[in-house]
Amino acid sequence: MQQRLTPGTAFLLTVPPLLWASNAVVGRLVRELVSPLTLNFLRWAIAFVLLVPFAFAVLRRGSPLWAHWRRYSMLGLLGIGCYNAFQYLALQTSTPINVTLVGSSMPLWMLATGTLFFGQRVTRPAVAGAVLSMLGVLLVLSRGQWDQLLALRLVPGDLYMMLATIAWAFYSWMLVRTNEPSDVRQDWAAFLMAQLVFGVAWSGAFSAGEWAVGRAHLEAGWPLAAALAFIAVGPAILAYRCWGSGVQRAGPQAASFFINLTPLFAALLSAAFLRELPHWYHGAAFALIVGGIVVSSRR
Repeated sequence: MQQRLTPGTAFLLTVPPLLWASNAVVGRLVRELVSPLTLNFLRWAIAFVLLVPFAFAVLRRGSPLWAHWRRYSMLGLLGIGCYNAFQYLALQTSTPINVTLVGSSMPLWMLATGTLFFGQRVTRPAVAGAVLSMLGVLLVLSRGQWDQLLALRLVPGDLYMMLATIAWAFYSWMLVRTNEPSDVRQDWAAFLMAQLVFGVAWSGAFSAGEWAVGRAHLEAGWPLAAALAFIAVGPAILAYRCWGSGVQRAGPQAASFFINLTPLFAALLSAAFLRELPHWYHGAAFALIVGGIVVSSRR
């Protein structure tokens, strides 16, 4: 059942944006060392191995989670296979700041998917907040030149990140639309492992396709190993654990606005590690996004 937003829940929903912003920065840093779909597969394969000691029972045939294998297959496809693959593809041609700001259109897509596919009631504050957030995204896409919107040509990274955001919206709604026993959902390791079983398979299939068409590359070494270890533990296991718990407490629509903290963290981390300083329109876009959070939270 959806609960009131408590400080504990707010903390759970703040940790993932920080870790996902760092994931975007690391993905940008290693783009010359490994191709995006292979990076996604290696990340989740490592996370799977690390999680086995905590959720080995899920892999047994008698696990109650297998009665819901279709649902976990879709969660693995959307949240692990598609979202992360599209994000790493986006980082090949776009900066972490741009990628995370485009991802801040999440409230709009969360509202649309909730209304069209999950029977969620639309409220005026939610619509107003989503519109403000989308204005911020459009400001980034136009690079601060509104008159260029009609002739706007998106870079591939912008389009990939938009697809990633839509996939994540469906994933988040599916997290709370379930008939599983509560004791199963409260075991975070088992819940994530059930998704990883299918998510690793999906991401592995995508990576195999990347190698088959000759678009893959891999330069093994300590820099890549360190990057993989970080994104497997932080942005993967810890972030998904916090996000899943936070969404189940606060609901997908309220949780979606916390993703809008990601661009702020990405701007700070990009300036520190990539020396990619934000432009004026990044600040203006973030102000619009924060305005969307404030408006949507009004009752």
